[in-house]
Amino acid sequence: MTDNTDDPNTFNAALDTTGLYCPEPIMLMHNKVRDMTSGQVLKVVATDPATTRDVPKFCQFLGHELLHQNSVDDQYVYFIRLA
Repeated sequence: MTDNTDDPNTFNAALDTTGLYCPEPIMLMHNKVRDMTSGQVLKVVATDPATTRDVPKFCQFLGHELLHQNSVDDQYVYFIRLA
């Protein structure tokens, strides 16, 4: 397995939830991580401000590591390493 360093530009899969609102981004994240393996990194792009609360809680609850989160204008980007 290739180690994904803390470089936020390194990821194995991406999920664009732009335009979707709670609970859809988190539901899609649940579905996406099922197709991935432990240690892989998922990049999530969202426009729902609730994701700033929901994504960290999603990671904490499932044991995933939130590597990086950033917001620019009305877009939120998250990088999550799967447990």
